[in-house]
Amino acid sequence: MSIAVIDYNAGNIASVGNALRKLGFEYTITKDPKEILAADKVIFPGQGRAAAAMDDLRASGLDKVIREIKKPFLGICLGLQLLFESSEEDDAQCLGIIEGRVKRFNEPDLKIPQMGWNIISIVQNDPLISGIPDKAYVYFANSYYGAGDNYALATSVYGSTESGAIIRKDNFYGTQFHPEKSGEWGMKILDNFCRL
Repeated sequence: MSIAVIDYNAGNIASVGNALRKLGFEYTITKDPKEILAADKVIFPGQGRAAAAMDDLRASGLDKVIREIKKPFLGICLGLQLLFESSEEDDAQCLGIIEGRVKRFNEPDLKIPQMGWNIISIVQNDPLISGIPDKAYVYFANSYYGAGDNYALATSVYGSTESGAIIRKDNFYGTQFHPEKSGEWGMKILDNFCRL
C-alpha cells in the first residue's frame, strides 16, 4: 500500500509523518502528480492562509491533480477548508470539491483562533470513525470553519457555531482538527484512514 502526503508549502507534514510512522505506515512526501495519482491513499495536511496555499497549488498544477483523485483522500485543517468552493480568508477561491464557503468564527467575545481540545459529536457512521466514541476530545487550531453540513460525519461546537469536524464527500474526507495531535482518538482516525 502506498500513502502520498502532498507537499505544497502549507503543510504540517512533520507531525503527520511522525504519526504515520508510529502507526507503522510508510509514506512518501511528494509534489509529483504521477506519485499522487498512483497512491492508494492521499493525505493533504495544511496550515497557513487559504489564498497562499491555493496560489501554490495552482502554480504547481496540484489543484487539478487533487480534483482527479479517486482513491481515499484526507484533508487536515486547512487541507479540509481548501476542499470547499471558497473561503472568507483572503476571499480565496478554493478547490470546489465540496459545496459551500469557509467562514470565520464571528462572535465578539470568542477567543480566535480556537486552540485546544474540543468535543466532537458523531452524526453518521463511517469506516473512518469506526471505534471513535461520541463526545471524543480532539485538538483544534483554527480561526475558520467549513460548514459542510450535508457531508458531516461528526460536528463540533465552538462558541455558538456548530460546524463539520469530520466530513466526507465520496472519496474525499476531511478533519477540521489535527488527528496527528489528538492523542488516542486522532491516531485511531489516521489508522482507520490508512486501512480504508
